[in-house]
Parts: sequence; structure tokens; C-alpha cells
Amino acid sequence: MKKAEVYILSGFLGSGKTTLLKRLLEDEQTSGRKTAVMMNELGNVSIDSDAVAGEDVSLKELLGGCICCSIQDKLEAQLQGLLLDEKPDVIYIETTGAAHPVEVIDAILSPLFADKLLIKGILTTVDGTRWMDRKLLSPQLQQLILEQVRHADFIVINKMNELEAKEQAKITFEIQSINPYARCLLTNYSQVPLDQLRKLSVSFEKVEQKSQQIKLNLSTFVYQFKTAISHTEFEDFLKSLPDSIYRIKGYVKFDYSDFPFLFQYSYGMPIYLKEDMNMPLNLVFIGEDISWGEIETQLGNLEL
Repeated sequence: MKKAEVYILSGFLGSGKTTLLKRLLEDEQTSGRKTAVMMNELGNVSIDSDAVAGEDVSLKELLGGCICCSIQDKLEAQLQGLLLDEKPDVIYIETTGAAHPVEVIDAILSPLFADKLLIKGILTTVDGTRWMDRKLLSPQLQQLILEQVRHADFIVINKMNELEAKEQAKITFEIQSINPYARCLLTNYSQVPLDQLRKLSVSFEKVEQKSQQIKLNLSTFVYQFKTAISHTEFEDFLKSLPDSIYRIKGYVKFDYSDFPFLFQYSYGMPIYLKEDMNMPLNLVFIGEDISWGEIETQLGNLEL
């Protein structure tokens, strides 16, 4: 089954996300792939959509809130509509500067269609001058910028023409000490060799390949149950999970119930909501440095 590639553009306000997106879309136009863009603005008026809209691009705007908070339901509906109606080869999601990368992936991966997406990676842009002065920001914003860097798969550090060589070296050292696995590129105006971005993948299939050259922290995995399972055994499975599994969501059916439960798991806390209709028994996992092959085996044993 063909999957739509998904690139997530992360980064603080004014760090060069839209400039990077424009470069990516120009490249897609050359390749002839069917492309869709989802843009997320905190306000009610989009300021960037005019810069990327084109006759070959399907554009969806998510206004009035952050992807990972108040508009998650709208995002799910629009993504499902895109996949059904447009059938794009690739989807670019430009987040607000206030979005946390883990929350964004969590919002994107609905169990209704997670198996139709191939998450290629999180591209994070950093304003080099702002990074140097980040201690002037509030503690919450400082932490957000650090999290955006820590979970990135490719980091673009802009405004190098405004910094001296020793400042550039300092930024590189600091960022790579926070995230030693991501490729880190110093540049201006998000000038990135796009062939390097195309090699990214945080998909389960690619992470398990020994030939994969790029080690990625944050990855996802989708498991589809074929049968109902024991609730007790499922709870035992959850208790055995490492702390670095941040989110699980989806539908699980227990052997005592006619219909599945909507299941949500965050920071070790499970929540079950009874459904009154049959749903696809997909379970979506988001974690860091996880051997998904072992998780898959454990889940398979639950069905025996």
C-alpha cells in the first residue's frame, strides 16, 4: 500500500520555517509529485499561506489554535480528507512556533489513518542570533526551543552571516550536545541540500534496517490487532513499557466486549473510553530509542 510521506517543519517564530517550506515546494514542483501543505497559525488570520499556495499544491490552513492543543480534531478531519480526496504523495506540515514536536506527531498520527502515513522526519529551524540570546527569553520559551532541537531529525541554523566564526562554533557545539543524532547545518535563508532531507525517515521499517545511516531519536510504530485480547494481559504489557514511550493511542478490543475501546496512554497513565461501533484496531506508538521489533513481538503474544 502506497503511503503519503509526511515532513514536519518545527522551529520558533521567525526562524526560517516558511522559507524552508518554499524551497521544498519548489523542489516538489520539479519532481512532479502531488503535494499538500497544512499550515498552523495561532491567530485567526494566516500570514504565510500566500507565500506557498500554487496550482499544484493542496493547502489546508489550521487557524485559531495550536495543532497539539485546541484544534487537534480539526487536524484529524482535514488530514483524513486530504488522504481520501487528494491522495497526495507528500504532505508538509508547518507548525506554529509554539508547538512541541512530540505533541505535533501525536496530533498527526490518528489511529484511523496512521498506517497510510510515512513520517519522514522533523525539520527544525533555529535562528542563530536568537539562540545566542535565548537566556533573555522566559524559562518556558527557553525550554520549548531546547525541546524543538532535541527531537529534530534535521536542524537548520539560520542567520550565520550575522555571527562570527567562534559564535558559529559555539552554537554547533551546544546544539549537537543536546541532539548528537540529527544532522546540523549552518546556513542563511534555509539554503539546504534537499537530497539530504529526502534520505530522512523515522518510520518503523527504516529504523529497523541495519543499513540506515542516520540514527533518529523519536520514532513511531503502528500495530494492528487482528483479534480481541485479554485486558489483564494488556495492562501487564503497559506496566512493562519503558518511560521513553511517550504516547500510545488507538483502538483495542477486549475479549469481554462487543466493541473496542478508544485507548490513550501518556506518561504512564492509560485511559479507556468505550466505543459503540467497530473501529480499526490500530494502535499508534510514539517513543524515543525504542526497539519496535520487541514491542511488536510482545503485542503479537497478546493475540495468541
